[in-house]
Parts: sequence; structure tokens; C-alpha cells
Amino acid sequence: MHIPALLTGYICGPLYGLLIGFVMPIFRSIIFQMPPMYPIAIAMAFELSVYGLVVGLLYKTFPKKPIYLYLSLIIAMVAGRIVWGIASYILFAIGASTFSMEMFIGVGFINAIPGIMIQLIIIPPIILFLRRGKVIND
Repeated sequence: MHIPALLTGYICGPLYGLLIGFVMPIFRSIIFQMPPMYPIAIAMAFELSVYGLVVGLLYKTFPKKPIYLYLSLIIAMVAGRIVWGIASYILFAIGASTFSMEMFIGVGFINAIPGIMIQLIIIPPIILFLRRGKVIND
């Protein structure tokens, strides 16, 4: 779900990135019951919406050099994880559970390393390929 949200932000812009990022975890939870709707899919909806919004805004703002693709991607991923942590903290508290800093670091960053690496390896070349083919207008 992360890669399509990020690609939508790059290709279609920040508002579509926000929208797609928000609905994907909700729809996936409804259709496949994974991730569980509460609190995981709801927290992910906020995370992925920030991914799409931030990457779309930064892509429009930054120069069109490859290094800025990586920079926009990293900033968006960090911003999304922070929003996910805040949303998780609130949602867990509503459900009378705790969301600790250890959970935030463990789930949000350490367990996410393979996904982060995949995103950093796959997304910039896709965007560069689409730019060369004039699919994305700069």
C-alpha cells in the first residue's frame, strides 16, 4: 500500500496522493480484513495520506534532479511515520491500550527497514523512467 500511495503523490500530485493514501488501508481492511480496521488501518490511513501529500508537494517544489527524488521520498516517509505514531498513540489510548515509544521505534522503523529499502530502490527509478517517457510533466 505504501508504494502506490507514494507513486500517486509523484504522478498525480499531492491531493490525489493524500486521497489514495487515505482510502487504500481502509478499503484493504474492508475487503481482506488485513490490516485490522481498528487501530491499524485507521492509523495507516493517516500515515499513507501524509506520504502521498508530502511527496507530491515536495516533488512540485524541489528541482527535478535525481537526488531530490530520494530526499522527497525520505522526508515523506519520516513525516508519515511520525503521523502514524501520533495517530496510533491516540487510537490505542481510545481503546484503553498503550502505544509506547518502543512500539513506535520497533514497528515504525526497525521492522519497516525492508519496506523502506524496497521503496528507496524501486520508486526513484520508476519516476525517472516515467519522466523520460514524458508520462510525468515536470
